[in-house]
Amino acid sequence: MKFVPVYIKNNDECLLTVKRRSEGPFMIIDSVLNHYGLPLELKYLAVIESELKPSAVSRVGAKGPWQLMPSTAHELGLKVSHRSDERTNYYMSTRAAAKYLRDLHREFGDWLLVLAAYNGGPAPVYRAIRKAHSRNFWVLEKYLPAESRMHVKKFIATAYYFENADKTTPVPKIETAVARVSPTYTTDRPVSAQESADEKFARLMKESAQSLKASNDLLGLNPGDPAAAAMQFN
Repeated sequence: MKFVPVYIKNNDECLLTVKRRSEGPFMIIDSVLNHYGLPLELKYLAVIESELKPSAVSRVGAKGPWQLMPSTAHELGLKVSHRSDERTNYYMSTRAAAKYLRDLHREFGDWLLVLAAYNGGPAPVYRAIRKAHSRNFWVLEKYLPAESRMHVKKFIATAYYFENADKTTPVPKIETAVARVSPTYTTDRPVSAQESADEKFARLMKESAQSLKASNDLLGLNPGDPAAAAMQFN
């Protein structure tokens, strides 16, 4: 709760820059996440991974808006070569990332654990679960690598920034919002258009932290889908 306002304050200029050019990328990402039955808030993972830059490359070789490693990209069906790297294609990489996130959620059943596993791999998360004797992120986080632990908190802060429409007001009482999180929440509940800033944060936390009901297996996107033909970002 202390991390969110500090992170937003220290990164406000960068977050604002990303927000200004996010409309096109978010349109693609939302359509893919929706197809795979995933929470749309997961698009903010691409913000902290790459600042939505398709050409972003990490020091260890991860590339694209979702920062996929070559081996992971191959496993997810992407072509990675000197001539063509589909990790830089917004549509193709988002489709691959959605499959990976879906599979991680089937494995862990909790979105915060999924975010930690996306950053550092499933093995460290399993080790943390065993050491903490818990699958609650806030209980086991101290057993996670620092980078994975911070990755999850950066996601929550970034998602809060983008979901909070009025940036002219002070950061609301996050403690109150978190305290209202209900374990019985489901994403099927309609959200009021007049929700307060506190309610927005509570909704975000619920949608990020609670497990979704297992959905039917989804087919891959149809190659004839207009989005597949029209969306190319290099």
